[in-house]
Amino acid sequence: MTESADTPDGRKPRRRMNYGEGREALLNAAVRVVAQGGLRKLTYRAVAQEAGTTHGLVVHHFGSRDALIEEALAHAIRTSLNTSALEPGTGKVADFSVGVSDMVTADPDIQAFQYELLLESRRRPELLPHLRALYDEYFDAGGRELARMLPDGAGRPLTRLVFAALDGLVLHQLVFGEPETTDAAIEELRGLLRLLVAAAGHDTPEGDV
Repeated sequence: MTESADTPDGRKPRRRMNYGEGREALLNAAVRVVAQGGLRKLTYRAVAQEAGTTHGLVVHHFGSRDALIEEALAHAIRTSLNTSALEPGTGKVADFSVGVSDMVTADPDIQAFQYELLLESRRRPELLPHLRALYDEYFDAGGRELARMLPDGAGRPLTRLVFAALDGLVLHQLVFGEPETTDAAIEELRGLLRLLVAAAGHDTPEGDV
């Protein structure tokens, strides 16, 4: 049975979860713990308390702290890819990265978590292979969409440049707020992409304004 009231010491009550629900809840809890306190605060007990469940369930699902970190990072990037429209699949410049500011506003912790791990990797190089592999998912998704827009495709440097612009805008919104500034900057980025399309002698797709 699920409890609704907090425990006397202020902790979130523990509750039973089925396997799928528990795993998702624990990954989201891990993201929140790191976003709010940094990687040093990530422990089984902290995640269990944040999720309102048992310490043993965290151990059961992940087995090690490193596995928890790796899976939470993969979860964060999958979530961001699904909500950022980095790869809408239409090849229309107007659809590129629609909703980035809303993504940050709706779930700032999942963005802060990724930046925390990036900074932590400077102190813990063992995190770098996981970060490189998972950030390659961002680069690949952005590269595929740029290739749909540009008749000659998009090289890795251009993909990195475009993603770096988006990544910087997300970081700035995370720190300073101002989602309207993010939207305006991304529209400027789309304008530059339209110039690249035109310079390649390729009309923008019908309906792309």
